[in-house]
Amino acid sequence: YPQPLIPPQPGRPHRGGPPLPPVGRKAPDQPQVGKALHPPEGVGVSELRLKDHRGAQLLHQPHGFLQGIGVRRQLQRQGGVLPGSHGEALAVFFLLVMAVDCNRFVVRTYRCRMKNLKKDGRAVLLSDLHGKSFGKENKKLLAAIDRLNPDMIWIAGDMYTCEKGADPDAAASFTEKLAEKYPVYYGNGNHEQKTGIYPEDYGNLYRDYFDRMKKAGVRHLVNEKVYLPEFNMDIYGMEIDLDYYKKFQSISMEGDYPDRLLGKPDQTRATVLIAHNPDYFPAYAGWGADLVVSGHIHGGLMRLPVLGGAISPSFKLFPHFDGGQFWEGCSTMILSRGLGAHTLPIRIFNPGELVLIELKGEGKWQSP
Repeated sequence: YPQPLIPPQPGRPHRGGPPLPPVGRKAPDQPQVGKALHPPEGVGVSELRLKDHRGAQLLHQPHGFLQGIGVRRQLQRQGGVLPGSHGEALAVFFLLVMAVDCNRFVVRTYRCRMKNLKKDGRAVLLSDLHGKSFGKENKKLLAAIDRLNPDMIWIAGDMYTCEKGADPDAAASFTEKLAEKYPVYYGNGNHEQKTGIYPEDYGNLYRDYFDRMKKAGVRHLVNEKVYLPEFNMDIYGMEIDLDYYKKFQSISMEGDYPDRLLGKPDQTRATVLIAHNPDYFPAYAGWGADLVVSGHIHGGLMRLPVLGGAISPSFKLFPHFDGGQFWEGCSTMILSRGLGAHTLPIRIFNPGELVLIELKGEGKWQSP
């Protein structure tokens, strides 16, 4: 359709190229303004849209494979943004972090002053292994514990996972190896507790597991204590009702509840309480524990700057007690972030934790 050349317009110089159609006339097949372009059937179209005048964004219309690759390469050269590319990259990053953190552990050391402690000591705290193995037969974890050279091992529960048909052999074998070298004091977590309360669901899992522990010399503490005269120390293992572990709710603990389970602590001795659930630390402190060791929270699954752990097993967002060392009156709590995972195998910026606690008599360190 021949068109005459149009002279340059004022303020808009003609830069060459095809002639512009005369004003007011319509070229053949020229679409009307406001109507969408629809490609013929079977023809793919990739629509590009400028973003901040720096590149183009691909809007997913049906297009051929090669055409899509060419458009993506062009966008990359022009600094364009592909829908979902940032989200996909972020998802891959978090998956990589999770894969790494679920398969490693770090050693953290805490120091605690205890009144009435006769002798300084070192204790390793283990919690929430959930049958995890670090190396064949947990050799990496065993070697790390040997390097710490503890006087004793405290287990704050959930060494295996409460599942029908579960095999606790990894946890049992690991604990048996520990007991060959160190005194081991074991308090139940909610997973051990469930398998003991409901044998109709879990068979003889609990009985068989703790028969092995007894034969290995592990001291299993269920609402009872053991006295260590060398340290002038009572170690209690506390098993609270499963109602205190319910999801989506928080139940207050009556002030005399620990007394009913454990009796009164001896005020002339250093008192250690193995209590799996840390949410009730104020009640444990009120009972008279000098030191509480706990687990259960798994560090909040994912740790965020400033905010800390993201969510607890009871689905409480950003739990206050998520991991580390806490104080209440004259009592200290050391909360392990655990070693393994269950159900949702999630650990992000939150590797497993092997805890060493250095114990000294009152006055040997400054107050925290």
